[in-house]
Amino acid sequence: MEHKDYTVIHAGTAVTREILDRLGSPDNALKIIHIAGTNGKGSTAEFFTRILIAAGKRVGTFTSPAVYDFYDQFRIDGVPYVAEKYFEEAHAISSDLQPTDFEIQTAGIINAFYKEGCEWAVIECGLGGLGDATNAINKKELAVITSISPEHTEYLGNTIEEICAQKAGIIKDCPAVISFQPSEIAEKYFKAIGGIFADGKDNSSTAIKGAEILGLPEEAIEKGIKTAKLSGRVEKISACGRQYILDGAHNPAAFEPLISAIKDLTGVTVIFGCLKDKDIDGILSALGKAHIQKIIAVPCPNPRTRTAEEVKKACSKYFSNVEAEESVTGALDKADTETAVVCGSFTLLKEAKQWIDSLTDKRQ
Repeated sequence: MEHKDYTVIHAGTAVTREILDRLGSPDNALKIIHIAGTNGKGSTAEFFTRILIAAGKRVGTFTSPAVYDFYDQFRIDGVPYVAEKYFEEAHAISSDLQPTDFEIQTAGIINAFYKEGCEWAVIECGLGGLGDATNAINKKELAVITSISPEHTEYLGNTIEEICAQKAGIIKDCPAVISFQPSEIAEKYFKAIGGIFADGKDNSSTAIKGAEILGLPEEAIEKGIKTAKLSGRVEKISACGRQYILDGAHNPAAFEPLISAIKDLTGVTVIFGCLKDKDIDGILSALGKAHIQKIIAVPCPNPRTRTAEEVKKACSKYFSNVEAEESVTGALDKADTETAVVCGSFTLLKEAKQWIDSLTDKRQ
């Protein structure tokens, strides 16, 4: 199968549910933790995965989008899993339904988890919640809602309340743990529907509260939090005497951890790209809180990208030293400060990581 970005979206869960039923309803045999939200879904999924592994459970994890490799999205016991035969099976039995790639991947990986002997599955929503393909799951042990802020308004609604309603659509006959909500409106919404709030503001607190609800051992919770590995989330790499920071945040609220990491640094070059459907002014306004020596605008390798010149024009409203390059590689070649940050979209990080790895290869 050819792997594509799932830019075509089917409203509702009917197609995925039909594929799952044709596969024998493998979701019914799994204990599923389902995660929706605007920010923090991936890191929360990683925390839950590591806690379950520490508890001696065999666990499958499905997150999106891919960061460094397509199969990073599909993991069994934390290790990327090549589920090609399961995707091909899901595709073969559903061609009459004209499913999207994401619907095939969702049904196929759930079947893979079942066939490969997983007891638990940690599954992240692709878009929204209520009508997301992953919400075709029949039953869940736990629903998780991470922090909510405006996103994908063309699909999810123009107000926080409307977006909350979409995210809350994953709560179906199961307990729900809710992350700290920066929006007072979102906090009131989830309190009103009986969500159990995490005790802290970080994503690990959400996983801890959820694991407690599920009755997982305290020692497994502690070990799982310590062993979690967060790719593309303020990920720091040292190479050739320079520090590189890779971060896939793509909305203003998600940029806060990155800003905290770099705000006291001097000599920072930021390589920044942004998709057309993201709040570029909100992001750049937030990023302006840090001391940035230079910003280099780049396009993202995605059909929805803004051009380098469009990004440069937006950046020039907030920063005085702005350049444009047509690739992340070209931008990294020009970054000559102590720290280089690549951010604005997960789609930028693969090229950045390959460039950094090539530095190490050249020295060997």
